[in-house]
Amino acid sequence: MRCPSVHQPIIIVGANLVGLSAALCLSQHGVPTIVLEKHAGISKHPRAIGFTSRTIEIYRWLGVADQIPEVPKDFRLMRARVESMTGKWFESTSWSDTGGANMKSNQEVPAPKKQYSPSRGAALPQDQLEAILQAAAIERGVDIRRQHRVTDVTQNQNGVTVTVVGSQDKEIQIEGSYLIAADGNRSTVRELLQIPRNGRGHMQTMRSVLFRAPLEQYMQGVHQFNIDQPDLKAFMTTYSDGRWVLMFHDDTERDEPTLRSAINQAIGRSDLPVEIVTTGRWDLAALVADTFQSGRVFLAGDAAHALPPNRGGYGANTGVHDVDNLAWKLAAVLSGKSSPELLDTYDAERRPVALLRHDQIFARADYKVHLDKATPAGKKLDDDAMEFGQLYLSEGFIGVDQSLPRALKPDEWAGQPGTHVPHFWVTQGGQSVSILDVVGEDSWTLVSESEEWEDVVAQVNLGSSVTLKHICIGRDVQFADEGSFQEALGVSATGASLLRPDGYIAWRTTELPTNPTRCLNDVLARVTFRLNSYQN
Repeated sequence: MRCPSVHQPIIIVGANLVGLSAALCLSQHGVPTIVLEKHAGISKHPRAIGFTSRTIEIYRWLGVADQIPEVPKDFRLMRARVESMTGKWFESTSWSDTGGANMKSNQEVPAPKKQYSPSRGAALPQDQLEAILQAAAIERGVDIRRQHRVTDVTQNQNGVTVTVVGSQDKEIQIEGSYLIAADGNRSTVRELLQIPRNGRGHMQTMRSVLFRAPLEQYMQGVHQFNIDQPDLKAFMTTYSDGRWVLMFHDDTERDEPTLRSAINQAIGRSDLPVEIVTTGRWDLAALVADTFQSGRVFLAGDAAHALPPNRGGYGANTGVHDVDNLAWKLAAVLSGKSSPELLDTYDAERRPVALLRHDQIFARADYKVHLDKATPAGKKLDDDAMEFGQLYLSEGFIGVDQSLPRALKPDEWAGQPGTHVPHFWVTQGGQSVSILDVVGEDSWTLVSESEEWEDVVAQVNLGSSVTLKHICIGRDVQFADEGSFQEALGVSATGASLLRPDGYIAWRTTELPTNPTRCLNDVLARVTFRLNSYQN
């Protein structure tokens, strides 16, 4: 049975972490969406648990970060290789894979690193985070339709049509201007569009069991355990809510008594109450789509890049960063402020990030064993560089080229166009806040230390479809961090940096140009992909 069609500007396939984040990002930009999900509810499997500082920065902008508990200030995620949790411990290392303190050698805890973010990241199970995002999306009017299975996708120069089968086996046509495919590693949309993937590929199929057990007293400050016994090689970790998962490095189906025996073996005792919640079977694979865009359809999250769980937290976090990049661009094109060519920058910016993260996974200790003998491990890049300092290369930036490194720490970039504006503290209204919260993610912003730019911005706004705001350091806010504003962004007292709505630096000038109004207008027209309407 076929029902009448439904139309929304943006169709999102997948009501998971990435799909819900996309809906919230678009809602923040005033764009209505419809979210289609084949499952009846949020998965019982917690899946990801580590959400990075950059991800929490995005959730700050979306207004949900206050519901997401950050990790304690002095928290260090540790991983231990053990015979069993209550048995012999061999060694413990830091999650960061940078040669952290060995718990058996009583080394000093390293001095605190430079703070690159106002957020500390979160260790919240994905199912709990998805519940927070879903509630916020519904409250903000997002149309979420569960038990809607996509069977076909077609598109033309005017829009996209998705055919879905609903819970009553009714066939429905959903029409939209654009579509975001956030439907996971086995993406139906990607397969319908026949977009190939490449990468290290399938490594192994794994089994897991999710269970509840009172194990907190045996943790010794460690959250992840590599179980190393002659007849049991497994990985066990906690979701910090009483739930644990034991992952087996094989594709062997185990009945409940066998699972209980393995859990007891990993714990090292059999007299504790254990409740089995559910089991899982999943593929460990590393694959990146050959393109993240096909006409009016965009791939995001695991649909675009299947990245195996790793200490850098590249999987789920990379997907959230995808839709943060894409949402403002879709909003700008739908509103007529930018031409559709702006959307081409999504693949140009996000796909290289996924490829670099794919390669970095195999440069780290956990996955070197999965490399082919003929494939040498690449150079391992610093975790802070990978999290805060990856470079975008696209036509949406002025002052970037292929000769630049793919990632550096923010202070090493010092305001390089193509990188995210670095966090630094300022005072506003007598309170200390991050510059990230001042510039926000809802408009284009010019940041400078010179009030001369105020009139320049006002003149440009008179003839531009894109409204630019000006933040003057020293007038609107006071620089309150180490060093100086000029050092942080690599400009002089009269220079300025132009920030996109997602906080990336599109352009900078070290000092005030000869004709600043014409210069800024030309720059803005170029990086926003609009027609230049300024007349001198």
